[in-house]
Amino acid sequence: MATDAPESRAERDGEGTADADTDATSTDAPHPSFEAYAAESPPQAAVGAPGKDGVLELRFAPTSDGTKLVHDYATVPFHVSGTLGHDPHPDAETVFLQSPTGGIAQGDRHDVTIEVAADAVAHVSTQSSTKVQSMNANYAAADATLSVGPGGHLDYVPEPTILHADSRYCQDLTLELDTGASAVLADIVVPGRLARGERFEFERYLSRVRAEGPDGLLFEDATHLTPAEGDPTAPGVLGEFTVYGTLFVVAPDGDAAALSDALHETVADADARAGATALPNGAGVAVRALADRAETVQSTLHAAWDHARRDLLDAPAPSGRKY
Repeated sequence: MATDAPESRAERDGEGTADADTDATSTDAPHPSFEAYAAESPPQAAVGAPGKDGVLELRFAPTSDGTKLVHDYATVPFHVSGTLGHDPHPDAETVFLQSPTGGIAQGDRHDVTIEVAADAVAHVSTQSSTKVQSMNANYAAADATLSVGPGGHLDYVPEPTILHADSRYCQDLTLELDTGASAVLADIVVPGRLARGERFEFERYLSRVRAEGPDGLLFEDATHLTPAEGDPTAPGVLGEFTVYGTLFVVAPDGDAAALSDALHETVADADARAGATALPNGAGVAVRALADRAETVQSTLHAAWDHARRDLLDAPAPSGRKY
C-alpha cells in the first residue's frame, strides 16, 4: 500500500485511474497530437499490461579484449540473444535486437536505454524491420535514451519502420554525448506495405530526435506526418517519393563542414534523391534520402555511414549481415 510508488504506464496515459488528468504536465505525458488517442482503451490489453510495456537496457564497456556487453535486461517484446563479433572495428561489440511478436500494436509502450562507456565502441540494430500494426484505439510509442561516454562511439542503426494502415506511432530519441564521443543514428520510414499497394494510409507518425553535449543542447529534429491532414506527397514534403530516411552523424569535436561536404559528395550520385547538411552548433551532419524503395534508401544511407565511420573510427561500417 505504498502511496509513493511510481505510477504505472497505464496511469500516465490516462487509463485505469480517475486521477490521470492531474498528470497532464508529466514528462511522460504524450505529445499533444497524441493526447486524444491516449484516452482510448485498447480492447485487447490495456496500456501497461504485461507484454505491452517493453523495456530494454544495454550497457557496453571497454575491456582488455575490446568492448563487451556488460549488462542487458529485456522484457517482451524485446529479446537479446547475445552479441556478434563480426564488426570491422577490432574493438567493437554488436547487438541485434529481436522480437518474438508480429510487430508493435496499439497501446504498446517501449523504453530503450543504451549506455556506452568511455572509449567503448558499440553497434546496435534490429534483426528485421519494425512493423507498426493497424490500430483502432490508443497509439504506440517508443522512447530511447542513448548515452556515450568520453571517447566512445555508438552506431544505432535499426532496420526500417513500416507503418501499416491506420497506425499511430510516436517515437522519441535522446542522445547524450560526453567530450570526444560520437554517434551515428538512422531512421527509415516506409509508409505502408508497399508490395500490396498500401501507401500513406497510416494515421499519424511522429519521430523526434534530441542531441545534447557537455555544454547543453546540440540540435533537435522532428518528422511529423499526418496523411489525412496534409498530403505527404506534396511538393516540399516527400514529393513523388515514398520512403524517407535520415542519418545523423553526431560528432561535435569533428569538422562538421568538411564532413558535410564529403557525405554530400558520397550520396549525390546515389539512386536515391539525397543530400547532406551540417547540423547546428557544429554537432555533425544530417543526411536525408528519398526513394520509392526501402532498399534504395538503405543503401544510400549505408554509403554515408560507411564514409563517416571511416572518418571517425578509421573502420568501415558493418555490412547488412544479420547473423
